Amino acid sequence: MDDDMSLTDTSGAADGIEGTVDTTAERVYSEFAAKARAALSGVAPEPGAPKPDPILVANGVRRAFGGIVAVDVDHIEVQRGSITALIGPNGAGKTTFFNLLTGFDSPDTGTWRFDGADMGGVAPHRMASRGMVRTFQLTKSLTKMSVIENMKLGATGQKGEKWWNGLFPATWRRQEAEIEARADELLKRFRLDHMRDEYAGALSGGQRKLLEMARALMTNPTLVMLDEPMAGVNPALKQSLNAHVRGLRDEGMTVLFVEHDMDMVHDISDWVIVMAEGQVIAEGTPDDISSNTAVIDAYLGTHQGRSLLEDE
Repeated sequence: MDDDMSLTDTSGAADGIEGTVDTTAERVYSEFAAKARAALSGVAPEPGAPKPDPILVANGVRRAFGGIVAVDVDHIEVQRGSITALIGPNGAGKTTFFNLLTGFDSPDTGTWRFDGADMGGVAPHRMASRGMVRTFQLTKSLTKMSVIENMKLGATGQKGEKWWNGLFPATWRRQEAEIEARADELLKRFRLDHMRDEYAGALSGGQRKLLEMARALMTNPTLVMLDEPMAGVNPALKQSLNAHVRGLRDEGMTVLFVEHDMDMVHDISDWVIVMAEGQVIAEGTPDDISSNTAVIDAYLGTHQGRSLLEDE
């Protein structure tokens, strides 16, 4: 199945979570966006700027591979309830930094705290159970399992995972039914309910992005970290994904995402953090970043005297 199929399946969702143009939904979106941006209005547009209510704070996080320093972040804070974009040219260290923060790699030095708790040495699945969950640029769906089974695997604290409970179905059947109901609800929201019983390997690339985002929500997270959610997705489906990302913030979650699509960054971000050569070189609103000469230099090699994000 190709992306043309996913375009047909999800084109109705391009203007909102439920796929309809609704002025009420747009007004609510504006209210949530305004609240997030008001909270950041007094923050200085500079690297490592302190936030009024940070949910994630990292200090002195460094990772080198041989003689190459991939990440060297002195200080970074992510504001609770906002959508923060992490951008930078190829090789800037964005995905490596994601891997360090989520336990998929270990830093040489540094500490980071999520919701006030030290996360150093915490395994990825433990982080997910605490409310910090991520997706991957290359989707991690289990292709030989059905879509609904992939979804159910994302739930945490399942009683049936313990072998002794497995001997007594009465101890976990009710929870299993609740998990399946939650999975079906999310599949409907992400317009994947018609693929419920199909193998995940039958999904298009765009549909797998939707599945991975939906599965991440099975953990009921407070922080969702998305690694290039728009990579390899056709233009029409991008609009649907944009709406879903905004919907996460509008439901009270915090979003931190890596992205190269500058239109998306400008469209949905409340705050932007820019990395280059492993370091944070700039922070600010999308408008601040679009005219920041250090950011333009990082992308283009030399200052061109024009906005990075302006239309061609």
